[in-house]
Amino acid sequence: MHTLLARGLTATAALWPDIRTAYTWVHRAAHLLTNAAGQDVYALRRAYPGLLAEMGRERATAGTLAPTVEHFRTVTKSYWLGLFQCYQVAELPRTNNDLEHFFGSARHHDRRVTGRKVATPALVVRGAVRLLAAVATRVQPLSAAQLRPMDPTAWRTLRRELDHRQEARRAQLRFRRDSTTYLAQIEAVLRQSSLPP
Repeated sequence: MHTLLARGLTATAALWPDIRTAYTWVHRAAHLLTNAAGQDVYALRRAYPGLLAEMGRERATAGTLAPTVEHFRTVTKSYWLGLFQCYQVAELPRTNNDLEHFFGSARHHDRRVTGRKVATPALVVRGAVRLLAAVATRVQPLSAAQLRPMDPTAWRTLRRELDHRQEARRAQLRFRRDSTTYLAQIEAVLRQSSLPP
């Protein structure tokens, strides 16, 4: 084992300086975002761009990892607006890993139940309601009183939105099955609506 390790370290010795440089920057970024020092959000917003600027100026020192460093900077800039929200909103998690895990689990269970390899149309149309119900019932089963709509107006609005999505899915299905007939029907409806009464 020692011989294999020594051979691997010798073979990759030229890569270690680049890795050390890039790792130092990523480690500093993680340290800033962890906020172990308890800085206020404005101090973090000033310090983090300084690190990104340093990475941009000195990315050539990362050698073969220079494109990776540039990619890190680009991705960080794309997340900039939401990057510091967790320090401003109480109890907002720093990552969305739990949420990603939940959505992955919901997709997995939906595929197991339906036998499909892709998302079911029902999940696409009614996903907002189904996923919310799955989260709520996973924490604690709901009673009949809790299932009763508290705001009938909001409930009716949600039903109309879901019905609208369902109708859009039906129209897509009709179009895919027989596009010529579907388009002819739409043209007929448009001609009738454009004729004077």
